[in-house]
Amino acid sequence: MAEEFSSMATEISWMSALELKRCIAAKEISPVDAVEASLQRLHAVEGELNAFVTLTEEVAREAARAAEDAIMNGGELGALHGLPVSVKDLIAMGGVKFTFGSRAMAEHVATADAPSVARLREAGACIGGKTTTSEFGCKAVGDSPLTGITCNPWNTHKTPGGSSAGAGASIAAGVTAFGLGTDGGGSVRIPGSLCGLFAIKPQFARIPAFPASATTTLAHIGPMSRTVRDSALLLSVTAGFDARDPFAVAGPVPDFLAACDKPVKGLRAAWSPTLGYAKPDREVVALCEEAVKALEAQGCEVELVETVIPEDPEDIWMTEFYPGVGGRLRAVLDSDPGLLDPAVAATLTRALQQSLADHYTKIFERYEFRERMRALFEGYDLLLSPTLPVPPFDTGLNAPPQDPDADIVGWVRYNYPFNLTGTPAATVPAGFTEDGLPVGLQIVAGALNEEDVFAAAAAIEEARPWADRRPAL
Repeated sequence: MAEEFSSMATEISWMSALELKRCIAAKEISPVDAVEASLQRLHAVEGELNAFVTLTEEVAREAARAAEDAIMNGGELGALHGLPVSVKDLIAMGGVKFTFGSRAMAEHVATADAPSVARLREAGACIGGKTTTSEFGCKAVGDSPLTGITCNPWNTHKTPGGSSAGAGASIAAGVTAFGLGTDGGGSVRIPGSLCGLFAIKPQFARIPAFPASATTTLAHIGPMSRTVRDSALLLSVTAGFDARDPFAVAGPVPDFLAACDKPVKGLRAAWSPTLGYAKPDREVVALCEEAVKALEAQGCEVELVETVIPEDPEDIWMTEFYPGVGGRLRAVLDSDPGLLDPAVAATLTRALQQSLADHYTKIFERYEFRERMRALFEGYDLLLSPTLPVPPFDTGLNAPPQDPDADIVGWVRYNYPFNLTGTPAATVPAGFTEDGLPVGLQIVAGALNEEDVFAAAAAIEEARPWADRRPAL
């Protein structure tokens, strides 16, 4: 009997969320079995991946039992009824440790659910745990002093990227079909690219945030998944206005699942291999070009644009991101900086030394940058680029060896510009290197235009499917 369930559990683990949702609604798979399959897979791979900081197994089981009771008694089924899911540990889950990947917050417990977590519960999802993050989301790789190193399932000697490290690694390994991450400078797109997933940073505050992030005007909440449509489903549930977030997008939530069926014929896309300043690996560019050609073959009008952004805007982004985190951690920096990741502590200390005049100079440069990008999307529906300049690199490093001069975030040169704009940006798998490592293509759209991102990503997925390829864990 145990062998029979183990075989069924393996099958369930690799189902898409939409497929599992259909099977649960049709009473072909029990929500209880779906959750047990997810937890079995979690424990099978956790020793190799280190993807979770806090497990909430009983929370998941209780939700699964409630979901099963509703099905058996003719109750109303939620949009995520009985589906296993994970939540990054930069998002509050009431009554559960909320550590931010930091020893300074190791015993901190959230007093209430974030809006996105409350919506997961209301929709019938079963939350199995909080996934690992670099400390306060400050590094683009997957390690922190609290949790140690999170590894990439495609090669456990490689980083899954960060800061949504555990989400990326666990989803790619079949623990859940999807999960929630955060993205203040690329943090769902980076592990999405390095773990072979689709991940989207939707329009800023499309998914409302509360409590307020330390990086208030940069941080997005976004879904990660093995298929495009699973993220569309998760975004549909978690998006929508909430008055506790002063930036929350008001108005109806678009039909993101329907957008995945939208033809791409006639969409205008700018393809930029470097954006104007990045230095990507040749193999990365070649794989991304193949994905772009697949989009072009379906009728998307693609134009090569070498220079989209004349100068790297990293300094503008850093002016806002790190002082926010540093402000939150000032007491720790003053009293016990040894609690923090040394690279993070050094970066935060420097950030807090900038003058007010310098800070506001960069704030106004950000407004100019946003206007330049807004104008770009008057001529194009989409901007395409590599998601990252490199494939996965060794764990234990803060930046890839190909970019020795980069600081802890400077190597993710394609990502942070679009946190400055707040516009939708996603990564979609573009292929695998000769070493079997994933590479992502970034798809960016103008304000409030996630629908074209989903259309383009779904078109690439249809032409070049990837979800049937699994890491050999």
